Amino acid sequence: MGKVEGGMKCVKYLLFVFNFIFWLMGSFVLAVGLWLRFDPETVSLLNGDKAPDTFFIGVYILIGAGSLVMLVGFFGCCGAVRESQCLLGSFFACLLIIFGAEVAAGVFGFLNKDKIIEDVQTFYATTYNENNNSTLILSYQKVLNCCGTIASPCTDPKPDTKDCETGIKDFFNSKLFIIGYVGIGIAGVMIIGMIFSMVLCCAIRNSREVI
Repeated sequence: MGKVEGGMKCVKYLLFVFNFIFWLMGSFVLAVGLWLRFDPETVSLLNGDKAPDTFFIGVYILIGAGSLVMLVGFFGCCGAVRESQCLLGSFFACLLIIFGAEVAAGVFGFLNKDKIIEDVQTFYATTYNENNNSTLILSYQKVLNCCGTIASPCTDPKPDTKDCETGIKDFFNSKLFIIGYVGIGIAGVMIIGMIFSMVLCCAIRNSREVI
């Protein structure tokens, strides 16, 4: 098997380093996704029987993409070290799939932000009107430091206490921006990886043709 030399050898090691960083980033994405999914505050707000699950769709996409990024980063490292066209080709194909998943998670987080917040606000208002002293309502008030709704504010709120609909908007805005920025940011890094893998694949194929 012909070995890449010169400048292409530099590309080979750059691709290896990139894939190691890529693997670390996959670990980070997976950690962020798991944190968003199992964050006690978020879970306590969305654990009702009729609670909307739209928020967790974007989180599940992030968790799946992070897991695949770790796996693909490992195979990318192996492909770069062994100069394997098969592994690098598989790496490139998987990058395209993950690229689409990450963009989908990012776009989902941004485009559905208002709908997700509205669904949670509606869920809270409905539950509050049914029983404003339920465990779930008390959980919202504790986590968000809020009380009542815009239509039915608390009669004697504590200082710096806002209505819970505003609290829900502020809370989920921050969470959804994390999904959006992480998804789109990782997708941008993948473009660099696809370029590196294409260049190295071409170099390996050309070296074999010369041999």
